[in-house]
Amino acid sequence: MAHDCSFLADVLEADQVAVDETARDGHAADWGAEQTGEGVRPDAVAYPESTADVAAVLAGATERGVPVTPYAAGTGLEGNAVPAHGGISLDLTRMDAVLDVRPDDFQVDVEPGVMGPAIEDAVAAHGLFFPPLPSSGDISTVGGMIANDASGMQTVKYGEVADWVLELEAVLADGSVITAGSRAVKTSSGYNLKDVVVGSEGTLAVVTRATLELAGLPEQIRGGRAIFPSLEAATEAVFDAVRSGVDVAKIELVDDTSARMVNDYLDTGLPDVPMVFLEFHANHGVDEEVAFCESIFESHDVREFETRDEEAMADLWDAREQLAYAVQAFDPSLESLTPGDVTVPISEYPGLVVYVDELASEHDLLVPCFGHAGDGNLHYTVLVDPADPDEVERGEDVHGAVVERALSVGGTATGEHGVGQGKREYLVAEHGEASVEAMRAIKRALDPTDTLNPGKIFPETADGERVRGTAPGPPVED
Repeated sequence: MAHDCSFLADVLEADQVAVDETARDGHAADWGAEQTGEGVRPDAVAYPESTADVAAVLAGATERGVPVTPYAAGTGLEGNAVPAHGGISLDLTRMDAVLDVRPDDFQVDVEPGVMGPAIEDAVAAHGLFFPPLPSSGDISTVGGMIANDASGMQTVKYGEVADWVLELEAVLADGSVITAGSRAVKTSSGYNLKDVVVGSEGTLAVVTRATLELAGLPEQIRGGRAIFPSLEAATEAVFDAVRSGVDVAKIELVDDTSARMVNDYLDTGLPDVPMVFLEFHANHGVDEEVAFCESIFESHDVREFETRDEEAMADLWDAREQLAYAVQAFDPSLESLTPGDVTVPISEYPGLVVYVDELASEHDLLVPCFGHAGDGNLHYTVLVDPADPDEVERGEDVHGAVVERALSVGGTATGEHGVGQGKREYLVAEHGEASVEAMRAIKRALDPTDTLNPGKIFPETADGERVRGTAPGPPVED
């Protein structure tokens, strides 16, 4: 049913509220939901410009039983920003200021609508950078990265976004403003609310300010590409390099199918064979580290190991970053069932990749594989003809089998995209019912009316059930 969002006119300026079809359609889905046609149009779009604005919207919405779904750049892949129960889409992109840079402390304060390039531009003059930016960092907001606990190509060396968040200001569903964490690099004071908010996908609070830790720009950067005779050889080489302690900043797998697709899309001239893209960061001794890696790869029958200058490496990384678009454009008659995003312990990575390759052959499907191999993260896309029910069924079998394999060896159903709507069915299998109920208890305590981003994460929400507390209050039926 439609929700009455007219109260927004009392708490925001006229240009901060939109109810026209264009604005509402533009906030019905994220990138992933657009591909699967699973968008839901909100009743209104709100554009807060301050923490006070966010607090006013949430307080008013909770009082009236109106759902609120935070929205950033819309680049999510699991329907995280879909307003599943209508209500308000809370667009935070106007809160896009870099508030303060403190180079002596290696810190920057930003609002949630800031995108990756703005951070890099603000801190580069001080010889600093923000290491955990995801591959989509140039089109993603900090708020979205924090909400999904994003990570990217440099996770193998620097860790994920959560590892670089020091302090958060956030607004709870009732409009209360909290501060979580500290600007100190460590604290043991009280519950770790910061890490409760990070990765909660906007279901617990809305981040309005973040203090991020920075690192010094490396003095030496080397990049390269390695070509292997088989997918198994490539993945075993990656595992051996990580196990042996090679200090690598990026180590990315591209299988032969992915290489063919990106060649078609960008005309890159890459060979249609399994490859590993590499980048090394150091302040001294980088050439020795490159040589160490090459020696390990040689024991896995590497056909070619080449280093490139910065400009040539930029072309390689562009090809890697464009892979999602290349897969989408490869064959107009095929569609992606779901964006695969499993992560496993690094020792299990070679077996997982080979398993996916075998499944693709057995089910006669195109399943390109690529990913942040150094941290055990595999992206795969099961491509099917949506007009062929048998092919769709085979595709669903493949996708399910891959996730189940990842969970069976101690991995996760989602390494960086979040649960959203797409991975709800695997939550209990991964964590156990007791752990999921503990998550529900946190949700009920902080958001008893289920105002914030309802319909996400929990298995029961796939059937429309809401995660609500027992606190007295106004009706929250929708």
